[in-house]
Amino acid sequence: MKPTRARRLVPAAALTALIALSAFAPPAGADAVAPPSLDWKPCAQGSDDAVGKELDRAGARCATLTVPLDHSRPGGRTIELALSRIPAADRAHRIGTLVLNSGGPGESTLDMPLRTRAAMKDVAARYDIVGLDPRFVGRSTPLDCGWPIGLWVRSAGATRARFDHQVAVQRDLAERCAERHADVLPYANTRDTARDLDLVRRALGERRISFLGYSYGSYLGAVYTQLFPGRTDRVVLDSAGDPDKWGPRAMRGSEDEADRALRGWASWAAARHGAYGLGATTAGVLATVDTIVAAAEDGPLRVGRYEVDDQAVPYILSVGSANDRPEARAEFAATVRTLNEAAHGRPAEPGAELAGFLAFVLTGVGSPLAGPAAAITCGDRAAPRDPDVYWDDVQRSRVRHPLFGPVKNNIWPCAFWPTRPRERLTRVANATPALIVSATGDTATTYQGSKAMHRALTGSRLLTLRGVTAHGIYGEYGDACVDAKVNAYLATGALPATDQTCRP
Repeated sequence: MKPTRARRLVPAAALTALIALSAFAPPAGADAVAPPSLDWKPCAQGSDDAVGKELDRAGARCATLTVPLDHSRPGGRTIELALSRIPAADRAHRIGTLVLNSGGPGESTLDMPLRTRAAMKDVAARYDIVGLDPRFVGRSTPLDCGWPIGLWVRSAGATRARFDHQVAVQRDLAERCAERHADVLPYANTRDTARDLDLVRRALGERRISFLGYSYGSYLGAVYTQLFPGRTDRVVLDSAGDPDKWGPRAMRGSEDEADRALRGWASWAAARHGAYGLGATTAGVLATVDTIVAAAEDGPLRVGRYEVDDQAVPYILSVGSANDRPEARAEFAATVRTLNEAAHGRPAEPGAELAGFLAFVLTGVGSPLAGPAAAITCGDRAAPRDPDVYWDDVQRSRVRHPLFGPVKNNIWPCAFWPTRPRERLTRVANATPALIVSATGDTATTYQGSKAMHRALTGSRLLTLRGVTAHGIYGEYGDACVDAKVNAYLATGALPATDQTCRP
């Protein structure tokens, strides 16, 4: 689960075919039915619509597509999807349409064509680049649970009493969402989102589409290849997770990566003790972190207008240490310095990035994004309902991972979700050609998860960025080797003959 960018088995052939034709698969001849239509217009929706204006300046146009809420009842209630498109400049050599997903789940993708076009360099001119806000996200028909907080991910805390507090918080979040959206929650899930994607393909007049997805977007892309075989051209799955582990407990098992990332950042900060004052050795910096955590356990830290408690601090630390680019490490060092000031009772004013993050996590500002993210996650796979299951896992993980074990194993609102998934989790197992991009130090969708996706998509190749801690690589991390290999695939459609490795 990425907090911002507001950022994942091969059965017998007969079983693979059976899975591909599971419930609500497209009926034979579906493409012979008249496709839905799109009316492309300027993207800006008013004088204060900065995103729409930027899209318009880039030559994009936007449209709305009406799709069924329930794909098993195509004549029933409908919802709307918001799309943007930057058309191919080189029409004579046009390859096709590239549809994007930014991840989350729950992240808006409408403005993503702007970033992706820059990353694609010359090959961008040969694609229509399409941003699609998935169902219930962004400018599509919304789903806002009206939560008093944003992203729900927290640490379980140090004691059973603090964990019980989390149980009450997560139950309240689920109940609030049920009160507002009980009628649509059964239709917030990845399989229905993939069905929407195929209606987008048809509306665009394409026999096949290319797809680029990050993090959860990689899972969505993989599910699409499973439900709609033969409908994709070039597929790039960046920071992909294990498709068999997607769901409310997908963070479990990434504790080692989180610990290594924090140690890596601590080593970096120690070498810059003169700038940040967090400790002159790696052990010294980690001791400062321990001091902050202990102070938060004694009482919430006052950071500007926010109170940051012992259950939020470990999550902040896990997110902040998850990118090893120098500018990201510097920003996180500034965050830790601010938290350290607060831990010692001194005035602590957050910088702009930390203030935005705290608003997103601690206030209702993040509810419109966090609600859909929870609904889709909980709608894909049922979670254990007994809080003791989570507490036992927290306690076991805490032995080796005292800081991040209680984050990765904590209870989520899915434990109290009012609806059960309408369908089983999609078993991804097919030979669709795809390029899977992963960093070995990814703390969100781990490298082991990307290798599992690679095994599930037997026609894929794995592009590894070795020795890097990051989540979201192509066009984002700034590695020229990765960007060049992805662009070569998008340009030619030819996957490398073997798995590939890049090093910074």
